Amino acid sequence: MTENVKNIQFALGLAQKAGKLVSGDWAVRDSLKQKKIKLIVLATDASQNSKKEVYQFARPQKIEIIEEITACEIGSAIGKGKRICAGILDINFVNLLKSKRL
Repeated sequence: MTENVKNIQFALGLAQKAGKLVSGDWAVRDSLKQKKIKLIVLATDASQNSKKEVYQFARPQKIEIIEEITACEIGSAIGKGKRICAGILDINFVNLLKSKRL
């Protein structure tokens, strides 16, 4: 596991504990419709159809999408099973994640 993966997991874990993260493709889509999401972490091993759908929902709002960790790594970071994507709801956690990336 690279340092970058650990840093992304750290930021996701903190956001989850603070209640500022939604996980799973349906929860992310719902939050995108409500215009709550500031950044999406999309699993590198997600299917092409799942990736396409997430990008289609995020594109109109110009939401940044990061694809650097797997579904297992996302789930592990937030204390859940595999998750294809996670959405960060607070700009401060987005800034933390960006500052910790290499």
